[in-house]
Amino acid sequence: MPFLIGFLALILLLVIFLLVNFIGIYIRAAVSGAKVNFMALVAMRLRRVNTKLVVDSRIQAVKAGLPLNTNDLEAHYLAGGNVMNVVGALVAADKANIELSFQQAAAIDLAGRDVREAVSTSVYPKVIDCPDPSKGLGLLDAVSKDGIRLLVKARVTVRANLQRLVGGATEETIIARVGQGIVSAIGSQETYKHVLENPDNISRKVLMSGLDANTAFEIVSIDIADVSVAGVSGAREVANVGALLETERAEADKKLRQAEAEGRRAMAIAAEQEMRARVQEMQSKVIEAQADVPKAISEAFRSGNLGVMDFYRMQNVLADTSMRESIAEGDQED
Repeated sequence: MPFLIGFLALILLLVIFLLVNFIGIYIRAAVSGAKVNFMALVAMRLRRVNTKLVVDSRIQAVKAGLPLNTNDLEAHYLAGGNVMNVVGALVAADKANIELSFQQAAAIDLAGRDVREAVSTSVYPKVIDCPDPSKGLGLLDAVSKDGIRLLVKARVTVRANLQRLVGGATEETIIARVGQGIVSAIGSQETYKHVLENPDNISRKVLMSGLDANTAFEIVSIDIADVSVAGVSGAREVANVGALLETERAEADKKLRQAEAEGRRAMAIAAEQEMRARVQEMQSKVIEAQADVPKAISEAFRSGNLGVMDFYRMQNVLADTSMRESIAEGDQED
């Protein structure tokens, strides 16, 4: 008998414990039209699930007209997801007539993305600056075909693409692609004046390039917020990059030509010195040949081939030639 009384007391305490812990949640779910099985609440507690969070999320979904069951919510909670955030995103998407299933919302949440913010961005597009001011880049630097540097700032309006949110590239990719597209579009312009006159041509060309492929966003518009010629605001900035490059190229060509001329001058001087050395060599040969003349005369006297009168006549001819040369040199000086 005492054993039976103790057993009944234990059962009574267990019932009281269950009623105290779960009766409030059970009644709140029932009166909200989101009835939950009482034993399911007990099973949730045994699985260490926050029953209040799951039930409140189900009540919010049912009140919004979304037939979510506790099993899906409990599974998402056990997977480490934010149940309230997912339910709030589903409610917002349903009110905005955006197709979003619980599986998609749960996948986006488990992937580390803020699914509620994604739905909000899909409803209300977001504007991002290009380049990103937080990275310390104030303006894009581009050069047109005529060599003029332009400083450009753009504003990109994007809408979240819920279908590509999982695995899609982030805002940094959009900013990088738009910046590259703007620089490329300006570089294809014949003159910077075309960019200043019609900046919308640049944004239109970039927008048609499909820069939002494989990203989590859809580009709504690209607006050129500011465009100016470099060098206007600061003296250190170079406006005409083309002219600067041409000047540097001309300076390099001048130095090259000067080096080539200096080389030719050195070769000419070397050739002149070589000619002088050859002249000296020829003169030494002449002097050497002249030194053989007295020897030949002596030999002619000994052999009888040259007489004394012949020698004197030769001396007279030489003296007459020397006199004529002296007279000719004096006339040239006069």
